[in-house]
Amino acid sequence: MVVTRRQDLHHLSLRTQRLELRTMTDADFPAWSEVRVRSRDWLTKWEPRLRGAPGMAEDRSSFAARCSARERERQLGVGYGFGIFDAEGFSGEITLSSIQRGPFQNAVIGYWIDVAKAGRGYMPEACVAVLDFAFSSLSLHRVEIAIIPRNTASRRVVEKLEIRLEGIAERMLEIDGVWEDHARYAITSEEWDVRGPELTGRYLTS
Repeated sequence: MVVTRRQDLHHLSLRTQRLELRTMTDADFPAWSEVRVRSRDWLTKWEPRLRGAPGMAEDRSSFAARCSARERERQLGVGYGFGIFDAEGFSGEITLSSIQRGPFQNAVIGYWIDVAKAGRGYMPEACVAVLDFAFSSLSLHRVEIAIIPRNTASRRVVEKLEIRLEGIAERMLEIDGVWEDHARYAITSEEWDVRGPELTGRYLTS
């Protein structure tokens, strides 16, 4: 499996065949902002919005604060955020968040991709790398992905990976002022033990 990891006090990186997934810093703001501005109409209709918050795509200080918050989450072991980079540069983001330990051992994956790079198969590849990290490195038991049912592009990712659909959570999250239903997909470590070698072989090796 060609997933390599590098982790130190301020950096975490997962490498796949085509991508590097790594923690982001203030230096990534120009590339991140350019993609977010260009992809705004395609992305924001699916995302929660914080009332009164500045538009982060145009606000470097808000982006820097977000990077710092992600770093604190990583140090506490409650969340891991990755920028997705291909040979051309920044392409999107994927997060492993809401990590709960104790008897639950659960986390949630969220992701988005540059509208210009959708359809290249980057997100299934990134998801498999993060799932491998979640189960192999963090020893989690269950990982969930929740998607608005009509978001066909995001659902296509989990359907390609054949991640199990558990059902519909009604009015689960407020998205742009509307409480939206979400389709809840999940995979457990028992399923990963069976399916992980096939998924990593398909998406992470040459």
